[in-house]
Amino acid sequence: MPAAHDSSERVSQDGPEPAPTEPVLYERRGPVAYVTMNRPRYRNAQNSAMTYALDAAFYRAADDPAVKAVVLAGAGDHFSAGHDIGTPERDAHLPFERRAGLWWDHSDKQGAESRFARESEVYLGMCRRWRELPKPVIASVHGACVAGGLMLAWVCDLIVASDDAFFADPVVRMGIPGVEYFAHPWVMPPRVAKEFLFTGDRMTARRAYEVGMVNRVVPRGELAQAADELALRVAEMPRLGLALTKRAVNQAEDLQGLHAGMDSVFGLHHLAHAHNAETAKDSLGGMDVRAMKEANA
Repeated sequence: MPAAHDSSERVSQDGPEPAPTEPVLYERRGPVAYVTMNRPRYRNAQNSAMTYALDAAFYRAADDPAVKAVVLAGAGDHFSAGHDIGTPERDAHLPFERRAGLWWDHSDKQGAESRFARESEVYLGMCRRWRELPKPVIASVHGACVAGGLMLAWVCDLIVASDDAFFADPVVRMGIPGVEYFAHPWVMPPRVAKEFLFTGDRMTARRAYEVGMVNRVVPRGELAQAADELALRVAEMPRLGLALTKRAVNQAEDLQGLHAGMDSVFGLHHLAHAHNAETAKDSLGGMDVRAMKEANA
């Protein structure tokens, strides 16, 4: 896949790109870049192809001086149902050009050596990379925002949710202490985070707003307009002022332990994977897509 800043990707300054068959769509309208996950058939489950396409889109937005804000959304009925653990296009075994870190290629390794390298890159590493995009990013969330979907919403600076949106991290059912980008105790109060994880229950958009995880909740039919209006309002500010303010708040979160906390939980996350690999039929504790749907119905 070519680098995101390669001029070959820039067919035009405005208009939807690339083709609808691509896992991520990119469009700039005025000062706002619109990045849309485009696997609606699979509720925008994140395979590696989507992850690297998101990275290319965010890099493109960062590199374009005309872009002052970004909106991240999902095509179809849902924002994102999480990581791809069972679609026909699951590509966890394939090599990709590594961008988020210096760990080696996972595809020719085995066991923890493979799993840790891949998840350091495509999960924790990519999310940290996107969190540092020096332009405000607004998540436009509707329908399911589950597990890996949370990670994509949480790296955004602001979250606008429709009233039909719901949030959940049910991976404790796999014996795993939450998703790789473990921001739970920072995006919601610790006791709320514990209940969220211990039960795996869905959190409504209204409850997410009450605990401070979401900025605004709007009717489903008004979501795109609300996200657009907020992005345009943000884009009125000076570009450097926005970048420095974002850096200031992110640094404050890191001083409150966000970065170090994620490192420690990432280790626990992989301890759980290794335990599952030794005691169950696979590293997910035997919880495939069907089993997770049945358990969380």
